[in-house]
Amino acid sequence: MSKRTPLHDRHVGAGGQMVPFGGWDMPLHYGSQLEEHHRVRRDAGIFDVSHMLVVDVAGADATAWLRRLLANDVARLVPGQALYSCMLNEEGGVIDDLIAYQRVAGAATPYRVVVNAGTSDKDLAWMRAAAAGFDLALEPRRDLVMLAVQGPRACERAAPLLPESLRTAALALEPFHAAEAGDAFVGRTGYTGEDGWEVLLPAAAGLAFWDAALAAGIAPCGLGARDTLRLEAGMNLYGQDMDEATSPLVSGLAWTVAWEPAERAFIGRSALERERAAGPTQRLAGLVLGERGVMRRGQRVVTAAGDGLVTSGGFSPTMNCSIALARVPVAAAGACEVEIRGALRPARLLRPPFVRHGRVLVT
Repeated sequence: MSKRTPLHDRHVGAGGQMVPFGGWDMPLHYGSQLEEHHRVRRDAGIFDVSHMLVVDVAGADATAWLRRLLANDVARLVPGQALYSCMLNEEGGVIDDLIAYQRVAGAATPYRVVVNAGTSDKDLAWMRAAAAGFDLALEPRRDLVMLAVQGPRACERAAPLLPESLRTAALALEPFHAAEAGDAFVGRTGYTGEDGWEVLLPAAAGLAFWDAALAAGIAPCGLGARDTLRLEAGMNLYGQDMDEATSPLVSGLAWTVAWEPAERAFIGRSALERERAAGPTQRLAGLVLGERGVMRRGQRVVTAAGDGLVTSGGFSPTMNCSIALARVPVAAAGACEVEIRGALRPARLLRPPFVRHGRVLVT
């Protein structure tokens, strides 16, 4: 049986079409995926992302452990700052991608990590195994509701809904920074390519925030719009654009690997160093289809440098055409073809993202 977030009845009451996702019963849309997508690009939408797992990290060795666990380096953080990172296996494959926050001074735990829903059980098992020998405490926070308010007017519309003690600090946040007061936590992060916040609250306060957001005209949005928005923004989806068999170096995520200092022995480093020295043979590229049709995961990409594979694809509501991410040979560039239903269709390779902050970045 699928698990349910505390907002499940709210979703059903708002007309959400519920579907299984990562072991959870989640809303796909509330009537129109297309309209929800446009509301986030043009105004403000709210997503229930409480299926994701929040893990608080405490203990004298918290920093040393995270520097071992993650390919990015939490030593670069200052209190209230966050980073995006991959958590790798010894072969350099991606166990999961996540966000790690260094919490503000006085917080009960020095770090907060947010991992994906479908990988949360294996992530937690991996983290606990990697904690052997460290003075460390991991606390999964299934007691919290996590809501993503996204769009050009998201912060403006949502600020009055936050606890008064948090409003000024939240509005002043820069991207990938967080503020907190009491049990309320706000990060200026998201998965849509738009401005906004991810808000963590105790369950009762989270339900009240959701109700107030809808009353304030913030549109409820489901998984469908979340996927088209993240694809337009060129953001990877775990299990499609990267997984345990692919490294950050071939997944468009080399920028998340902190190579310095050279002595930091994060898990998977040796494998990545070998791959970097040999030179990756593939890369993750963007695709725009040149005619009608829709690109989907698993379709063959034919380039002058050899074949590749679509990892994520779909229709872009903002661009009114099909776009995709694909793993292709490193030398592939320019014109290519995608095999759709047995026919080769013209497309072109480019560097994602396709859309950010409501603006189309490709021509």
